[in-house]
Amino acid sequence: MIEASGLVKRFGDLVAVDGIDVSVQRGEAFGFLGPNGAGKSSTMRMVGAVSPPSAGVLRLFGMDPATHGPQIRARMGVVPQRDTLDEELTVSENIRIYGRYFGLSRAETRRRATELLQFAQLTERADAKVEPLSGGMKRRLTIARSLVNDPELLLLDEPTTGLDPQARHVLWDRLFRLKRRGVTLVLTTHYMDEAEQLCDRLVVMDGGRIVAEGSPRSLIECYSTREVLELRFAEEDLTGHARAVEGIGERTEVLPDRLLVYVADGDAASSEVHRRGVQPLSSLVRRSTLEDVFLHLTGRTLVD
Repeated sequence: MIEASGLVKRFGDLVAVDGIDVSVQRGEAFGFLGPNGAGKSSTMRMVGAVSPPSAGVLRLFGMDPATHGPQIRARMGVVPQRDTLDEELTVSENIRIYGRYFGLSRAETRRRATELLQFAQLTERADAKVEPLSGGMKRRLTIARSLVNDPELLLLDEPTTGLDPQARHVLWDRLFRLKRRGVTLVLTTHYMDEAEQLCDRLVVMDGGRIVAEGSPRSLIECYSTREVLELRFAEEDLTGHARAVEGIGERTEVLPDRLLVYVADGDAASSEVHRRGVQPLSSLVRRSTLEDVFLHLTGRTLVD
């Protein structure tokens, strides 16, 4: 579905995307992860055939977006980071009018609107105005609208940002259903649990480059340990405690309020911590997550 080789995007002297290679297969859920400024949005705009690459090769459905942009976009759906709904129109009208942009007949847009509102669990709101809808409803409507042309490829930019947990899980369910229907999903997200739930495979970007690629599980196995032991202390300076637990795990990370000890067996590591006379206020053993991988690869420094 997507083949990119040596893909570059420049804005003057700024290199936003610095020679990345990406391949996305039909029916796959593929994710782009990275901190702000990593190049995710620039990559998505190139993949969406709305921003030309500065260098490299990009093919979508086997076609060059520079010469076949309209044909590519006709087979694609896009869910932008911010909803761009027409709030003065009804829920159903938002879908029907959008469908006309793709050359669908009025009868076909009405049929598609009925199907998509059912899919998005918005049938009872079909004749309601958009403006008073909740954030989760608006997001579901945006996804429904993006499907009006029955796309083979769906691009989702931060699909659940700002939503409460219940709304996020409803959206995840809708996206699972799309994937089972054979729609290829490409998404960016800041939620690591979302990436673990939705993505078959993903890349971690930093500074415009890909720093890791694989399935969520394979990335955790490669860049982290099976478990993490979290130790909290009353003291502000944890340097002494870090020295005391040195060697228990593969690595130890010192945070302002706790130590993270990356280990294969958290319970055994906890026993060794107490055997060495270290007395934390609390200890917690948890499995390693994609967030541990992400922070290990991209750092904990805030990027604006």
